Amino acid sequence: MTATALPGDPPGGRRAVAVWSIGVSVYFVAVIFRTSLGVAGLDAADRFDVNASALSAFSILQLLVYAGMQIPVGLLVDRLGTKKVLTIGVVLFTAGQLGFAFSPTYGMALASRALLGCGDAMTFISVLRLGTRWFPARRGPLVAQLAGFAGMAGNLVSTLVLARLLHGIGWTPAFAGSALAGVVVLVPLLLFLKDHPEGHEPEPFTHRGAAYVRRQIAASWREPGTRLGLWVHFTTQFPAMVFLLLWGLPFLVEAQGLSRATAGELLTLVVLSNMVIGLVYGQLVARHHGARLPLALGTVGATAVMWAATLAYPADHAPMWLLIVLCAVLGACGPASMLGFDFARPANPPERQGTASGITNMGGFVASMTTLFAVGVLLDATGDDYTVAFSAVFVLQALGVSQILRLRKRAARRERERLVASRVETLHVPA
Repeated sequence: MTATALPGDPPGGRRAVAVWSIGVSVYFVAVIFRTSLGVAGLDAADRFDVNASALSAFSILQLLVYAGMQIPVGLLVDRLGTKKVLTIGVVLFTAGQLGFAFSPTYGMALASRALLGCGDAMTFISVLRLGTRWFPARRGPLVAQLAGFAGMAGNLVSTLVLARLLHGIGWTPAFAGSALAGVVVLVPLLLFLKDHPEGHEPEPFTHRGAAYVRRQIAASWREPGTRLGLWVHFTTQFPAMVFLLLWGLPFLVEAQGLSRATAGELLTLVVLSNMVIGLVYGQLVARHHGARLPLALGTVGATAVMWAATLAYPADHAPMWLLIVLCAVLGACGPASMLGFDFARPANPPERQGTASGITNMGGFVASMTTLFAVGVLLDATGDDYTVAFSAVFVLQALGVSQILRLRKRAARRERERLVASRVETLHVPA
């Protein structure tokens, strides 16, 4: 099947790009703050005098809050609209980043990361909703991948800019200075962002009470496409997320014997690969909707093969060429995770898009949180044996692939039914 325009599709155009870019800029800053710990993991361990398990707690708590907020945020976006939810998100993640800069103790730093995770959780679903409100449905896959591209650009800022600031001017000035970016994106958000173009207001419907919440969640979950989207996101995103968010730098420095500078360059390669592959995946899916599942499963397979080759290499350190290929392949994980939303989007009507996106977005972050915890515990238990610790990746990949294969036919059948129904509706719309 190919992506087609639906009745009442928004027109897109320059104004849509301008408004959507404001939302994307908020997501860009949120990702800078989210991934800032990835380049500061070893510094954080020294600053707060903690071991691997305690260090992983920073990212685990941040992702726990993020994942737990996804369904509530989806409901809030459906109820309050994009602008209000993004505004709350900016205030929270800016306060979290600022608090992290000045935290004198491990406990206060944990609380700051939790606050940051809460605000971060409100950004991506809001940006996805903004895209569906301002662009035609046929542009959905490309718009989503471009949003992911902007997120990776934020990750790039962390690896290139924030890392240098951290080692140049110190912990507090680097994190406090980066927090100013939150203020910068808040101004155009308040002044110029609109939830939808004129003439494309959503249908009014009841938002009150627990019954509404239960109906939204239940209706979204009943759709096989929503569940398939969750498992695609679960299976594809976490290997790169774990690598970039916390354990990549320690693995490359402590297990592979690289300098911090060289390790930082490899982290940058993951981000650059992500940005390039995201554009390719977006174009492919926009033109060939049936490419979604092969791309997702192909990415999982390639990631598993490269991790196995790296961890099982018969020497103390893997060769540089193998680490380069590993990092290039990890760059496909982010774009592949975006395909999960391309299963959930056509499975749900406009009034449930936020809720369905929230359910889908939980997948990768639950997997990332689980793997971050498992790697930290296994490192402490095995005396920093990264081969054993990173083997946790294969367990979660196997679980995710089994669920994708179980749901794929049911989701495809239901999507065909909805497409036929929308075409019949179009034929009966009076001229």
